[in-house]
Amino acid sequence: MISIYKTIDSENPRLEKINSIEQGCWINVISPTKQDLLFISKKTSVPLDFLNSALDDEEPSRIDIENNITLIVIDIPFTEIEDNSLTYDTYPLAIINTPNELITICLKSSKILNDFVNNKVRNFYTYKRSRFILQILFRVSNYYLECLRQIDKKSLMIQKKLQKSMGNRELMYILSLRNSLIYFSTSLKSNEITLEKMLKLNLIQKYEEDKDILEDVILENKQAIEMTTIYSDILTGTMEASASVISNNLNIVMKLMTAVTIVMSIPTIISGYWGMNVPDIPFAQTHFGFWYAVGVSLILSVLATLYLIKKKMF
Repeated sequence: MISIYKTIDSENPRLEKINSIEQGCWINVISPTKQDLLFISKKTSVPLDFLNSALDDEEPSRIDIENNITLIVIDIPFTEIEDNSLTYDTYPLAIINTPNELITICLKSSKILNDFVNNKVRNFYTYKRSRFILQILFRVSNYYLECLRQIDKKSLMIQKKLQKSMGNRELMYILSLRNSLIYFSTSLKSNEITLEKMLKLNLIQKYEEDKDILEDVILENKQAIEMTTIYSDILTGTMEASASVISNNLNIVMKLMTAVTIVMSIPTIISGYWGMNVPDIPFAQTHFGFWYAVGVSLILSVLATLYLIKKKMF
């Protein structure tokens, strides 16, 4: 899908969707077809290799320059619903700066770019391409931090559930969050290298203020890397501890079941003795012999229960 936007200059600048490619516009491409890419390549003279760069899930973060056209590929975070649970992953976002327009290409619709479309970003102008690129990068770093805070809250909730749970569901969810952190760590470190290279671009060197913004983006990215490392270590420790918790919970249940089995076996043993078809069984000829046997069973069961309670088996 191809959407074209342009900031309309007036007393109150606003972003409007237009029907054709114009100078100073922003071309936002989501999950494009081959025909879409051919159309954009023909209209903007951008090489197809640049346009295809964001269509590979494994595309690394990088910068490439050809014929005064700059390609910036970065990994951005996404949230997905898998097995009725929220998981996190990263996908490449291609930002292509041409002399006349800015192009963004991604496999999926992103909250980061939707904020620009919905006018949630202040001082945003499509014709200020270098500033626009930095604003995208800054929101990417912020969105990483937001996702990391969500992961931290979810891990704390799961840790509380693990104290009472013996199932594998919580353990597998922690494993999923840990895998998400691994994806984040790999993408953030790759993005860091790309951001460092951007400091040397002429596009950034033109304006000192843009250089300061990029340095802020780099700091935000480093903070996200540190948070990812910390949360990953915490989840690793939680996974190791959760196995012990599950084993301990199972031992508690087995101990309780053993204690109940011991208490219930006493009436069974006594009834087995009095049920033998042999002469001279105690109380066999007594009118209340059955109740005597029941009474002995109850007394011994109570004594056994008190003993097991003392030994903390119940």
